[in-house]
Amino acid sequence: MKYVFNLVVALAIATTCSAAEDGKEIFTNPESAPASYKLQGEYEGEAGEDGDSYGAQVTDLGDGEFHIVSYKGGLPGNDRSHKDIFMETDGKRDGDSVKFPHGEFEIVVGGGELRVVNANGEQVASLDRVVRKSPTLGAKPPKGALVLFDGTSGDAFEGSQVDDGLLLANTFSKEKFGDHSMHLEFRTPFKPKGRGQDRGNSGVYVQSRYEIQVLDSFALAGKSNECGGIYQIAEPRVNMCFPPLQWQTYDIDFTAARYDGDGKKTANARVTVRHNGVVIHDDLELPKQTPGRHVESPEPDSLYLQGHGNPVYYRNIWVVKK
Repeated sequence: MKYVFNLVVALAIATTCSAAEDGKEIFTNPESAPASYKLQGEYEGEAGEDGDSYGAQVTDLGDGEFHIVSYKGGLPGNDRSHKDIFMETDGKRDGDSVKFPHGEFEIVVGGGELRVVNANGEQVASLDRVVRKSPTLGAKPPKGALVLFDGTSGDAFEGSQVDDGLLLANTFSKEKFGDHSMHLEFRTPFKPKGRGQDRGNSGVYVQSRYEIQVLDSFALAGKSNECGGIYQIAEPRVNMCFPPLQWQTYDIDFTAARYDGDGKKTANARVTVRHNGVVIHDDLELPKQTPGRHVESPEPDSLYLQGHGNPVYYRNIWVVKK
């Protein structure tokens, strides 16, 4: 019988404790995140007699509590679903490591690796921590692109707040768009005691009408109200959310809804979304607007970066009009 476990601790970038909300610490800067942050993330490797690949995601839930989800075949990605779960369980911090009891075995995470130990104390598998990066991270705007934010000024946005070259959520572009392609990068805070929608919530509203959710959904189920979901319309094909405090990318190709001369809609809007380089929505039809901003209409509209009470930051935002 084979026992292989791989975990990916994407030791994103630690944070600065910016506030405590209802007793829940929020870290927004990688340098000041607590030691427990460095234990969560992604691990990946090979194990077992046949050298099968495994991936695992470890989440810090605060107060020494952790959760692990592992996948046979490697981490979720272009050819692997986040739903193909091999094992998941809870564990607790023990000094500089986290221990996850699992049947006759114990999974120990610490020091940049994940080890599987049997009842005799023998190590039967060892997997390395990895930090994945989007292949489009830092993408340069092509010729003719409209640069909305490059870290130097928030003038392209109404009511913008710029902090150390980063654009804080809760703002919308002065320019309005019809058909377009867009690139942007975002970073959610590390909020270990937050749960569900209380864990780094924001949203990218294309045309201020269709929300592509932004949330710390690392290692979650990938619902329509989680990162990459089109709120209340569609779940992402795969949950490509990286750990909090790690920069992530959305590359969006959007075709606006069509209307006739009388203002009647004749064709729904459509969108293709790449999250961290992986297609999570492929030419998806959008039958309606999502809640929270503007209703559908024939006119172009702004890019809205939703403010939802969490310090979510954006950078490198540019648009190519069609």
